Amino acid sequence: MDQNLKRDIILDNYNNPNNKGLVDDNKYIKLNMNNTSCIDELDIQILFDDKKIKDIRFEGEACAICTSSASIMTKELSGKTIKEATEIVNNFEKMIDEKDYDKNKIGEAIVYEDISKQPNRKKCALLAWWGIEKGINEHKTQD
Repeated sequence: MDQNLKRDIILDNYNNPNNKGLVDDNKYIKLNMNNTSCIDELDIQILFDDKKIKDIRFEGEACAICTSSASIMTKELSGKTIKEATEIVNNFEKMIDEKDYDKNKIGEAIVYEDISKQPNRKKCALLAWWGIEKGINEHKTQD
């Protein structure tokens, strides 16, 4: 993907984030995620409908990479089954860690494929995804 297009997608998701803003609904699992190496701190809400992710929301103070990654994540994972979402998250994490991954599984999150060239930004890109992973595991223990 063209570097300018990647930058445009990241900036658009930072300036106009999808699913930003929390809701007052105790059906959501709520998690707080923070990056101890910078200012990134996100509250993430996940609404499950049996084996599917019905909705994902987030709010917080975070850099452009973290905010845009959270925005893209909400688009990519909402409506997916837990199994599909887990596969997408695993492939995203492999990409960030420079391991073999399936490009076809991560959708627009491919814009972060070069983030490993800036190791201090990897946590920024991963923070929301770690939150979803944690939320899925919490949901599984509630079943």
